[in-house]
Order: sequence, then structure tokens, then C-alpha cells
Amino acid sequence: MHLRTADAPPAAVLFDMDGTLVDTEHLWWRAVEDAARRLGHRPTEADVPEVLGRPAAYTARHLLRVTGTGGAAAEAQLVRELDAAFAALVAAEVCPRPGALRLLAELRDAGVPVALVTASPRRVVDVVLRTLGAGWFALTVAAEDTARTKPAPDPYLRAAERLGVAPQDCVVVEDSPVGLAAALAAGCRAIAVPSTVPIPEEAGVVVLGSLEDVDLGLLSALAATRT
Repeated sequence: MHLRTADAPPAAVLFDMDGTLVDTEHLWWRAVEDAARRLGHRPTEADVPEVLGRPAAYTARHLLRVTGTGGAAAEAQLVRELDAAFAALVAAEVCPRPGALRLLAELRDAGVPVALVTASPRRVVDVVLRTLGAGWFALTVAAEDTARTKPAPDPYLRAAERLGVAPQDCVVVEDSPVGLAAALAAGCRAIAVPSTVPIPEEAGVVVLGSLEDVDLGLLSALAATRT
């Protein structure tokens, strides 16, 4: 993809949360690992696609499936345990990823609307916002806010709708293949800053090593590019 300089900024920038704006993917993995071990399962690389970027309910179903346990009551209990453990770890250890606050400030100063779009539950979003600051975001979309979450496009479509902008005029910033699939399915352009799982560059996507490499000029150029 060839980017060109463009004066017009994107209609909005939609940020993933875990692993993108804040360094939490390793905390989610730790919460899942602890729960899995209580069920007699030691997570490996094979479990990564079922854990990273996934909501608690999806991961709970995966753990119950691979351990041969299940039932609606067991799933509901495991979801509660995962959410509580993750929220506690985030409250104790969350920190912004390099470049995150600088980029949010640049977008604020340019008047570009920003949304936080995550597969995490609202309780975790609230914990993160106490660290990042809720004032950066025009709105937040959490796991409870759509019938389907990532990799379905629903969360990004909901954010664009609530902001009153077209999805194709938005740029999404993501860190995982699951989130990236949601962004592209919604019709958004995307910047991928991988946190744990490698992401190949493809049409509509720019892959970078850090948010420190992202600025308004790059976001504007990507928003103006048509493939």
C-alpha cells in the first residue's frame, strides 16, 4: 500500500485497549493461565488464538472444552472468575504502552474524535480509564455493548455509528489478529502495533513496531488511501 500526505485527518480514530493503549495482554494471559491450571490444563502456544483478543466468555468456553468440563453454570462461574482476576491484575499493574498518551494528546489537540473499543468488560474498562484518563475518549464500547464482539465488526460499527461517522472514514489501531479482523470487517482502515502475536501487513493495514511510530500525519494518509 502506498500512503500519500493528506491534510484531512480521519473522521475518527478507534483504539483497541488491551495490548494497544495499555500493556495488559500478559495480565489477561496470567489470569487465564491460573484458571486453566485449576482445571488441570497448562496453556501453550496452541491456546493463544483462543485467549488473546478474546472476551472472557469465549475463552471460558475454550478452557471448558479442552478440559472436558462444561455446562452453563460452570461457564458462567469461570467467566466471573476470569473477569475478577483480570480486573484485579489490571488495577495493580496496568500502564500505558509507549507513545499512547502522546498520540492521544495529539489527536485531542487536532480535534479528532477518539473512541475506545474493546472486548474487555466494562469493569475492566473503568479500571483502565482511571489510569489513562476518561477524558481522552468521546465514547467507549465494551464487551457488553454489542451482541457480538471481536472478531465480528459490531463493536467498531457501533463506535462509528455513535460518533456519527462512516466506518470507512475511520482508522482503527489494534494489536491482535482478532481485533484486526473486526476492524477490516467493519470497513475501517487499520494500523496494527502487535503486542504478542505477529501480524502480516495486508490491504488496508499498516504494521508498525510501536505507537511511538504513529502520528496524525500517518493516520490522515492512511484514511485518505483507497486500495
